[in-house]
Amino acid sequence: MRSRTRHGSRWMIAGLLATAAACTPISPVAVTPPAAPELTGVLAPNEALGALEKLALGDARGPEETAFDGEGRIYTGTIDGRILRLTLRAGGGADVETFASTGGRPLGLMFDAGGRLIVCDAVKGLLAVDTAGAITVLSAEADGTPYAFTDALDIAADGTVYFSDASSKWGVHDYMLDYLEGRPLGRLLRYRPETGKAEVLAKDLYFANGVALSAAGDFVLINETWAYRVRRLWLTGPKAGTLEPFVENLPGFPDGISRSPRGTFWVALFTVRDPLGDWLAPHPTLKWIVANLPKFLMPGPKAYGFTVEVDASGKILRSLQDPSGDHIRHVSSVHENRGALFLGTLDGPHIGHLPLKD
Repeated sequence: MRSRTRHGSRWMIAGLLATAAACTPISPVAVTPPAAPELTGVLAPNEALGALEKLALGDARGPEETAFDGEGRIYTGTIDGRILRLTLRAGGGADVETFASTGGRPLGLMFDAGGRLIVCDAVKGLLAVDTAGAITVLSAEADGTPYAFTDALDIAADGTVYFSDASSKWGVHDYMLDYLEGRPLGRLLRYRPETGKAEVLAKDLYFANGVALSAAGDFVLINETWAYRVRRLWLTGPKAGTLEPFVENLPGFPDGISRSPRGTFWVALFTVRDPLGDWLAPHPTLKWIVANLPKFLMPGPKAYGFTVEVDASGKILRSLQDPSGDHIRHVSSVHENRGALFLGTLDGPHIGHLPLKD
């Protein structure tokens, strides 16, 4: 009888393990994040983003990135796969029209010297959109690995495109699973128009997100969202090929990054650090449980507006915030253009427009 009981228990345990293996979407590992920095000094809470204007998009949502043509018109991609074009009105607000539709999820975008809009589409890959809205796929894989989450880009003076594949495993609708898994699955890539090929410059990144080149083009910055940091890859000089820290232990999750006309960099933080998330990070079993919750029960980012400006050495110069998230929240990109900041959001129905006074 005891033998049967023992065998029955073993079969029960085996059955439970098999059921767990069948339903788990992730294989999480322990991660130990650094202690969150205090929000003091230049990081002290402020209401600087409370003065921004909301450029409404009508029925569209999620303008994660912005780009600007020679006439100062604004372009952004939205959740439904459209690329919108906004023309600012003299009295405030903007006229909105559909420029193109990728059929995927357009994220990072920027015009090249030839007037094409180069787009990182999370679903379709690296795209080019001509002035008539016609779309060409430039690249969908590198080193034999397809892109799972083409994310952000910057373009060098010679037309070379530096861009990120946030995760080689999880797509745009499963970014929280990438976070909970805790594995470095992101890549930084380079696409050369003359060859039509992309190559991997860096891999094993913790959610490779925003990309920005230095003014001289001697280095490129890459945000690692889940690691709360920005890293620098040297492209030229004696340190060429070296990947090193640029900004460590940020007070939030870095999303987009862009260079200002002054050579500084704007880093968008889509929310502040989450004490619960930091506590959960070293516990793979608990992360597995959270990953298997229905999506509506999974924790979401706190409503908070946050961006920081850093200099070319990585020093934080100032922060602009909206602690309530009432004016803008989940800031995904910040671009400085014609004396103003334009802020994208993960899920909002508008772009933030903030004239700079200093």
